[in-house]
Amino acid sequence: MSDPIALSVPHQTVRWSIDTGSSFEDFRSRYEATVPVLDLPRLNRLRAEHADWDTVLRAAAENAPHGFMRFWSTDVGATMQLAGDGGDCASYLMGNHTIAERMYRHDPAVMLYAPLRTAIHRDTEGTVWFSIDQPSTHFSTFHNPAITAVGEELDRKVLHLLQVLDVPVSDSLFTNGVRP
Repeated sequence: MSDPIALSVPHQTVRWSIDTGSSFEDFRSRYEATVPVLDLPRLNRLRAEHADWDTVLRAAAENAPHGFMRFWSTDVGATMQLAGDGGDCASYLMGNHTIAERMYRHDPAVMLYAPLRTAIHRDTEGTVWFSIDQPSTHFSTFHNPAITAVGEELDRKVLHLLQVLDVPVSDSLFTNGVRP
């Protein structure tokens, strides 16, 4: 019997944490309005109908007017408050399956990082942050130029989303030349 094959790919991730300049409730409400919930009944109908990809693309564009939709969310803060911990925190999986497909076709393992994990949280000083791992720092680890390009596109889309949400974005985020 031969040894199983295993790959180990160490990599560094850059976390973006941006001061929203808002209250937790206000930013969470605006984020959830701007990043709508995935229309799963519609997606399930498209699957059942074996819809063509152009129809899926149109449906995703309608569902995600700013490029992203929410696949999952939870109120972490409310759960942790049961243990006596303070603070507000909501966690999300945000993405777009039509964008993910452009990487998936090259390597299905990209789904380790798609959809993107985000958090809205309030620190002990009361500052409300939006945190996300910079997408390109995950997707570049696949060493495929097509996947890396989509990761860089996702960087720009996240920064654009922050602009739509009226969150000032510091030039310090642009360490690799990424601009929205």
